[in-house]
Amino acid sequence: MIIHSPRVILRPISVDDTDEFYAWGCQSDVTQFSLSAYRYPQSKRDVEQWLTSINQDKRTISFGIVEPHNQTLIGFAGIASMSTLNRSGEYFILIGNKEYWGQGLGTEVTKLVARYAFKDIGLHRLSLTAFATNPAAIKAYENAGFQHEGVLRQSGFRNGTFHDKVMMSLLATEQPAE
Repeated sequence: MIIHSPRVILRPISVDDTDEFYAWGCQSDVTQFSLSAYRYPQSKRDVEQWLTSINQDKRTISFGIVEPHNQTLIGFAGIASMSTLNRSGEYFILIGNKEYWGQGLGTEVTKLVARYAFKDIGLHRLSLTAFATNPAAIKAYENAGFQHEGVLRQSGFRNGTFHDKVMMSLLATEQPAE
């Protein structure tokens, strides 16, 4: 599945993306808010195996985020822990290439993936958590229509300190019109 907008292309990720993922994983400011499994230093071989495994997981859909003019892979996003019974999943995103931070691409990608989740897959609910200390992510999710549901107190541990995470969700019935 490939999804286009004027500013990004979402395409399947592959083992060919290993170099970019490895480079992002070596930058603590890029991965500071990422899943714990992605935060620790890894070899290129580990990254290659991880990329292979996520493409085999039937409960996860992952997209590479590509800048359309120069075809540069700048990040990845998708839906994990999908439940067909509950018609729900957990949204995730990482803009790994810092040159593209602060341009509203997080909001745009979030809207594209949400539209795909609701219209093409038939999900009813997307949820996510974001570190409370990551206001840029929270604003991007709010701009994409996600609503605050609560706070998971001291649920993330980074740099020797526990941090709160914000819980947010978006329902298919709340998806803005195109």
